Amino acid sequence: MKVNPLGRFIKVDLREVFASEASDFTPWLAQQENLTLLAETIGIELQLEAQEKDVGPFRADILCKDTSSDNWVLIENQVERTDHTHLGQLLTYAAGLQAVTIVWIAERFTDEHRATLDWLNEKTDEQINFFGLEIELWRIGDSPVAPKFNVVSQPNDWSRTVQAAARETGEITEHKQKQLRFWIAFRDYMEKNSKIRCQKAYPQHWMNHSIGRTGFHLASIASMWNSATSTNKPEIRVELTLTGDKAKQHFVALERQREQIEKACGVPLTWHNPTGKNMCRIYTRQDADFLREELWPQQQQWLRETLELFQRVFAPIIQNLDSEVAVSDGP
Repeated sequence: MKVNPLGRFIKVDLREVFASEASDFTPWLAQQENLTLLAETIGIELQLEAQEKDVGPFRADILCKDTSSDNWVLIENQVERTDHTHLGQLLTYAAGLQAVTIVWIAERFTDEHRATLDWLNEKTDEQINFFGLEIELWRIGDSPVAPKFNVVSQPNDWSRTVQAAARETGEITEHKQKQLRFWIAFRDYMEKNSKIRCQKAYPQHWMNHSIGRTGFHLASIASMWNSATSTNKPEIRVELTLTGDKAKQHFVALERQREQIEKACGVPLTWHNPTGKNMCRIYTRQDADFLREELWPQQQQWLRETLELFQRVFAPIIQNLDSEVAVSDGP
């Protein structure tokens, strides 16, 4: 069989496309399609909050929110190799913003700066994460130039999770270790079978997922507490969680559409709006003994299918909730 000629990758110098960091590279990276590419590379859903954000005497390139946790993500970019000035700025920004995730993008990382990020990831707790990425530009023949991010430094999820749990409890119990293994396996399953992204695995009963807007996220639950019987009988749940100052208002706006939402979901929903707490939840559940690993495949499938159902039903609705709230408040 005759094979058609194959093209060749041609590397493009960054300066040919981005003559200036401030006027070219930063605005390009802040576009949603490019933030999405970056988010796919580091496994965090990003929502742009600001460009050129003032932090003390410095100005950060891009400030985002991790939509699965509402935590800050700060991005600093260079169209050249890394230098000490930018490293110092990143540390200043982290202190000034209490940023949870720092993303440093450059044309090339020096060995010492890569080693510094690795050291920071080892020494800081799970509340601070450092990513180092090199960016490349490529084309095939006369094709448009395409970007590629390469991760050169990132947090060690497993070791940092174990260290954090040990600091908090003195040890990781067998029960917590089982939950950690459950979420690690579930995250691996989701990466292969779904477009919904998972946050890092922790030895806890929940794992959050972005739904595309701050103040809202999906959550997978594997709990020893049974919400239906109020007994110590294991269950799994999928929740839409509402947080922040407008959580109560948004929950009321969703309740006005309750009949439509429950019909679209086609599964029993529990609407939980506790008095005195801002966090509200809408969830569905089933009895499931997640301590038995042989049952994980069925439980993973149920969580995935239910998460995808919640994503389809709730994602378009929550994008319009501000207008719903404004109408209900009235003049």
